[in-house]
Amino acid sequence: MTRSPRISVIIPICNVEKFLDECLDSVSGQTFRDIEIICLNDGSKDGSSAIMHRHADADERIVCIDKQNEGYGATCNRGLDMACGEYIAIVEPDDYLRLDMFKDMLALVDALGGAIDVVKTPWLELHEWDNPSTLYTKPGGLYRALPTSKAPFVLADAPILLEGHPSIWSALYRRAFLDEQGIRFHPYPGAGWADNPFLVQTLCRARKIAYLDKMFYCYRTDLPGSTLHHATEEKIALPFVRWMDMTSEMHDMGVRDEGIWLAHTVRAFNYLDGAIIDDGWDNPVVRRMTKRMFDMIPEQHVLHCGKLSPAKKRFYFEQRGLPVPNISPLPYAKHLAAQSVHALRAMGVAYLVRRTAQFAGEKAKGIGVESAARG
Repeated sequence: MTRSPRISVIIPICNVEKFLDECLDSVSGQTFRDIEIICLNDGSKDGSSAIMHRHADADERIVCIDKQNEGYGATCNRGLDMACGEYIAIVEPDDYLRLDMFKDMLALVDALGGAIDVVKTPWLELHEWDNPSTLYTKPGGLYRALPTSKAPFVLADAPILLEGHPSIWSALYRRAFLDEQGIRFHPYPGAGWADNPFLVQTLCRARKIAYLDKMFYCYRTDLPGSTLHHATEEKIALPFVRWMDMTSEMHDMGVRDEGIWLAHTVRAFNYLDGAIIDDGWDNPVVRRMTKRMFDMIPEQHVLHCGKLSPAKKRFYFEQRGLPVPNISPLPYAKHLAAQSVHALRAMGVAYLVRRTAQFAGEKAKGIGVESAARG
């Protein structure tokens, strides 16, 4: 009987020929060799299929599947059903990994006694990557926000894991945990933000989470302007709809911890900021979906969340047609101070100065919820 690999790497592929060689080289070149690599071509119309098959010819650990287009969630589910490894990794085909990622993550698993449900790491963001002269990198939001684990924990101990980018790809998942809990992706069509419900299912159900504060995953962010002015109501509404889906998942799982719900509230306002930047507060879909989302957020979650500015809190009450209570600025001031310390530790003085200037420019231009709150 052939022994199962330690890690199954699932790579959902669709029209990414420009990046796929780099991605596959970074996965097959991992210093930890005991892996299987499941490449699923989701109906690509470019040269992606030929590229993955060429890599498979050179590496027997690579399994290739060509199938009709079904979307990100259904494609990842196909990979999960095929996987044999103790742990699951998901790698998006336009990104790449540093070569010691799996070795170091599994070293942490073993140091903590094994059977860790979710192993999480920060990531490195690649910005303006389409032009070598403008490309720059910066740490993803988690870097230096948590210490490397000395013992397993649960989400209530570190709800910050739920606040920012879903980043489900900067993690390992114990396959038996996913199977026991019946965790799979929702098969939304297209890209569909299927990572959102998967994030809450895995983190909220995990009994043992570990965090390694090292950046391995190199993530290409959206190019500037690439998400502006969505063409359909469905795409404008998508962030709100997925936040609502996550909320339903959390209620179904019986999540009661306030810290987790406050982190989810931060995500709601982050998504609203993005929608206003992309499509404008004057867009009727943005306004309608904001009201629907706000109606699902309890008042105490907004009031108790120190990471929301007083302007955002007032905006919430105004949009719901509720009396605006007295809102102390002190919790948000403490958050801004802590955020500055974190930015300094993670990115240094130069970044902090640049980001402060950028933030001031955004306020002057009127970007995001703060500007909508000012009318």
